[in-house]
Parts: sequence; structure tokens; C-alpha cells
Amino acid sequence: MKKIIAIGAVAISLISCNQEKTAYVDTTRVIQDYKEMKDVESKFEARRDSLTQLITGPQQQFQKEVQEYQQGMSSMSASQRQAKEQELQQKGQQLQQQQQMIGQQLRTDSDSAIEEVVDKVKDFVADYGKENGYTYIFGSNESANIMYAKEGLDITDEVLEELNKTYGGGSTETSAEEKTDSISAE
Repeated sequence: MKKIIAIGAVAISLISCNQEKTAYVDTTRVIQDYKEMKDVESKFEARRDSLTQLITGPQQQFQKEVQEYQQGMSSMSASQRQAKEQELQQKGQQLQQQQQMIGQQLRTDSDSAIEEVVDKVKDFVADYGKENGYTYIFGSNESANIMYAKEGLDITDEVLEELNKTYGGGSTETSAEEKTDSISAE
């Protein structure tokens, strides 16, 4: 009798294991092709360009002052040259600090926005898995988290399509090939 119960328990556990629904999502592709991520990237690219132009004027003015100093330094006394060099050095350091502060703030804001989008994607995939009866949805990327998967278990396209439907942003749809081409062109 105990053998029959043990065999029955093993059979039930094997049957229940076979009923688990698993799939995987190419996380790199989902993040790259998600319309909201494209919009975030565009927004920060435009902001970076704007800030670069903002700092370009003072940099050009500084370069002009340096050139004027170099042209007129032969007619200056040693103390005048030292004072001017100190002034130029301070201005150069201020410009460099301003650039660093702007760059750091842009990186911090960008990282925060990207993290927010990644969290949305994770939450979406979790909800998608629950709604569609998945026991597990694995993430796959270029690090090869999944070395092999049976054909048909990749649900990246379905997840990406649904994810983009839920995002109402203004980005136009770009194929993965176009995205790869634009990255390699940079």
C-alpha cells in the first residue's frame, strides 16, 4: 500500500511539473524597442544637446581670452602675466566645474528615468505572466542567462507589443534593425 501511495505521489508531482507554463523574454530587445524608452532617450539627448550649447558660449569666450592673453603677454610685466594667468586658471576651473555639474545632473536624471522605465517593464512582465498563466518568465540578454530554450517559449514579441500598446507616448515605431544601425553609426 505504501509503495502505491509513493508511486502515486511521484506520478502526481511529475504531472504537475509538466503543467507549469514557462517562457522567456529578451530583456535587451524589450528595453531597446519599448517606445517609452525611446522617448526617454530622445528627451535626454535633446536636453544634453541644449546644455552643451549653453556651455559652448562661455567656453568660446574663455578660449578667446586665452588667445588674447597669449598674443599680448609679451608686452606685460611678470606680475601682470601672473595675475592674468591666475584669473584664466580660475575661469577655466569654474567652466570645468560647471560642465561636470551639468553632466552629473544629466546622468543622475537620465539614470533615474531609465530605472523608472525598467521598473515599469518588470511590473508589466509580472502582470503579463499572471494574466496569461505563466509559472515563470525568465529574462534573457547578451550575458546568456538562458543558454537554450525550446522553440516557442520566446514571448518577447508578444510582451513588447502589449507593452507598447499600454504606452501612449509619441515615439514612432522603429525596427530593431534601424535601432542597431543608428547605434553603430554613432
